[in-house]
Amino acid sequence: MIELRTYVFLDSLQPQLASYMATASLGFLPVPGDSSLWIEVAPGMAVHRMSDIALKASNVRLGQQIVERAYGSMVVHHRDQSDVLEAGQKILSHLNTHEFDRQKCVIMWNEIIRGVTADHATLINRDNRKGSMILPGQSMFIMETEPAGYIILAANEAEKAANVTLVEARAVGAYGRLLMSGKEADVIEAARAAREALERLTCRSDK
Repeated sequence: MIELRTYVFLDSLQPQLASYMATASLGFLPVPGDSSLWIEVAPGMAVHRMSDIALKASNVRLGQQIVERAYGSMVVHHRDQSDVLEAGQKILSHLNTHEFDRQKCVIMWNEIIRGVTADHATLINRDNRKGSMILPGQSMFIMETEPAGYIILAANEAEKAANVTLVEARAVGAYGRLLMSGKEADVIEAARAAREALERLTCRSDK
């Protein structure tokens, strides 16, 4: 039995998120404007079958595949949305399921911290080597989701909505974590867009 934990289609990867994903990609690098599909399944080894189906179904490129014991995730992308959607439909057909049968997203944490101190910013920057740096005095938006893959949708929609800096978008493991920074008004708008995007997926919030 294969469980569909996450199914996230992104119509157009935003520049910062595409670049961030490329820093961790061991496959073909995404570029801004690509359409992308993020799928997470359980158990982890099942993701190999999902990748095989997607790659044989259309012209998508495999950007990333992570195989853990409990969960496995894969990311495919292509300039043409129809190729990405076709790959996704083939996977759903194989699983005999629908994208809305995916595991529901839970927003585990959602907060804005205003006027980050220099000490706090330094520790965050030392811990995050793939994204951009947060500067002292900026505001910071943090979010955590379960399953992890939904954080990619939150990051992409937040970047569309406001002039914010992507510091971290960790979308593997038990929980996904997003950290963005910028001027307070921009961070507030980004947080609103991220939350609304997840709520459209019938999320429920625990905070």
